[in-house]
Amino acid sequence: MAVPQSPRPALADRALAALRALLGDRFSTAAAVREQHGREESWHPTMPPDAVAFPHSTEEVAAVLRICAAHEVPVVPYGTGTSLEGGIAALRGGVTVDLSQMNRVTRVSAEDLDCTVEAGVTRKLLNEHLRDTGLFFPIDPGADASLGGMAATRASGTNAVRYGTMRDNVLGLTVVLADGRIIRTGGRARKSAAGYDLTRLFIGSEGTLGLITEVTLKLYGIPEAISSAVCAFPTVADAVNTTIATIQLGIPVARIELLDEVQIGASNAYSKLDLEVAPTLFFEFHGTEAGVAEQAETVKALAQDNGGGEFLWATKAEDRSKLWEARHKAYYAGIALRPGCRGMPTDVCVPISRLADCLVETKADITASGLVAPIVGHVGDGNFHTCMILNTDDREEIARAEAFHDRLVMRALAMGGTCTGEHGIGYGKIRFLEQEHGDGVAVMQALKRALDPAGILNPGKVLPGN
Repeated sequence: MAVPQSPRPALADRALAALRALLGDRFSTAAAVREQHGREESWHPTMPPDAVAFPHSTEEVAAVLRICAAHEVPVVPYGTGTSLEGGIAALRGGVTVDLSQMNRVTRVSAEDLDCTVEAGVTRKLLNEHLRDTGLFFPIDPGADASLGGMAATRASGTNAVRYGTMRDNVLGLTVVLADGRIIRTGGRARKSAAGYDLTRLFIGSEGTLGLITEVTLKLYGIPEAISSAVCAFPTVADAVNTTIATIQLGIPVARIELLDEVQIGASNAYSKLDLEVAPTLFFEFHGTEAGVAEQAETVKALAQDNGGGEFLWATKAEDRSKLWEARHKAYYAGIALRPGCRGMPTDVCVPISRLADCLVETKADITASGLVAPIVGHVGDGNFHTCMILNTDDREEIARAEAFHDRLVMRALAMGGTCTGEHGIGYGKIRFLEQEHGDGVAVMQALKRALDPAGILNPGKVLPGN
């Protein structure tokens, strides 16, 4: 895919001087720092900014935005650099605002099951902080992403089938607008009918409407009992039909993850597992001892009805950790199948009733395309990923991959789905937005113009013409 081409004006000397005066050695134009902040996890080319700012507070972020607005300098937010759709690329240069040093958990209310964190706090850091409270935060994208970034991309993860996505778990935000104004959205009440839902406007906006600097989150009690299991199936369809039956029966599983036989082979080698090389479901059950046992027996019977093999259990914490760590490292395991290549992930989501059809057609398309593309999926909510492992120097292979990706998205949209379940649009999926939302895109563009009339916030991302 071609990188969007647009003017890249030099950073004005007065803007540079003002930012250096504000931040001192926390403002850098060093080549290595800039390069790091233009590089993400996936196959998109590195697009570094002209400079990087490292604020320590919402007020400093606001001051940076005021300077950049005065000089019409593009601003790109940065958390941990784990985005997959080109979201951190500085397509028009400018200043990357790295929020990773804003990493304080500012408040935990065990009684109310909520907390407030700065945007740079990562999900693992938060759960480590909560370890002695009996609470946890369940949203777990594969990487140890920042919570600000997770809110900005409307992230999800393996627990979404039970606990929902970031959209469902953010109570409020602190956001800095393009002109430097600071607003606070939402609150700690579990419901409100006061005005527009600004919190959810900014969740998933990918830094194009404002920079998220604080997040107030729901927390959950750590379950009394947790058990994990894996079960192999003859085909992907058999595994997905088990998932569909589980969801339709209302069984409150916490996680149902699919790894196809290609991914299982890759994960066996990379994460030192010894699983049967076949389409496999990873399950996790949360609840009381009796509740977990009942859930497990019901799902086991459904799996057997669909040709599933033996349930291999992981009840000890260390065994569960190894299993789910392997699932979270599936992306890197896939890349290891072709050393020196890079991953091009996809991210469609369809209604659960169409999931088997979509996956079976996609598997056939991968074979016909001659691509190496393991499949993993949060199949409990209809979301799955292929990750094409590509030689990015081979233009013919890239063309085949892009054609496959287009067909996959069109297939998902035709089934009532979406081009992205959790990775976001970035600049990698802009071309699909109008096909999915039609005239709704014009409404999004009007909101963008109202909040960022000069177009300085993460330009070139999410919306056509941004």
